[in-house]
Amino acid sequence: MDDSVTVLLIILAIIGFGWLFQRIRKKILSLFRGWVGEKKTTFYLWLSLNSKVYQRFHDIIIPSENGTTQIDHLLVSPYGLFIVETKNKTGWIFGSKGQKEWTQSLYGNNYSFQNPTRQTFRQKKILSEFLGVNESTIHTIIYFVGNCKFKTELPDNVIRSRLGKYIKQFKDRVLPPEEVDRVVGEIEYYVSESSITTRDHMQSLHKRHNSTTVCPKCGSNLVERTAKKGPNAGTKFLGCENYPKCRFTKDI
Repeated sequence: MDDSVTVLLIILAIIGFGWLFQRIRKKILSLFRGWVGEKKTTFYLWLSLNSKVYQRFHDIIIPSENGTTQIDHLLVSPYGLFIVETKNKTGWIFGSKGQKEWTQSLYGNNYSFQNPTRQTFRQKKILSEFLGVNESTIHTIIYFVGNCKFKTELPDNVIRSRLGKYIKQFKDRVLPPEEVDRVVGEIEYYVSESSITTRDHMQSLHKRHNSTTVCPKCGSNLVERTAKKGPNAGTKFLGCENYPKCRFTKDI
């Protein structure tokens, strides 16, 4: 083989290895940041809330008819159930309740991530069905633990400090003691018996988001619709049959 060809192949191999290494590095860093964020939240909950009043469960994967959902932190109390979704991000955060994706701006670069209120919408629905409790007794919280600043007005349940104080503002007792005991017992039993792994959850997540028949947000059916106005008027798309409660859409 010609020396120049050999050199070229070596250079291409080095470039390919470097690209692969960077992708793996980014994935590992992302997983590590997520893990650190969840551990921070676990500590804050331990520090700020009475464990006898707010019984805590962490990193629970719950099954449903439409795949699984993973809950970072779940609190059970007489004041209701609290789902806490942790986001460990730095920089500026832009978003709104209705947007599909929010934006993280860091050192002049923008990164998109799924609107977390959509995650907690689905988590709340599945948890309600799984435990047989009314959705009105479940509160959802998105908690940013990184050094970030909100640059747009976000929903009230999206916070970046005083997690315990936010939870303790709910003072109406909505669950009697026997119902709290039932819910805690069911969760403890499920956690001890469940064989669902994080890998199973990720496979379920991939399958759900690639579905053309089931809404990945709420589990309702997807139906074909036609845009009636705007720049995409006349274009067909898939929309959730649960509209306007659920506004998920998908291009065809």
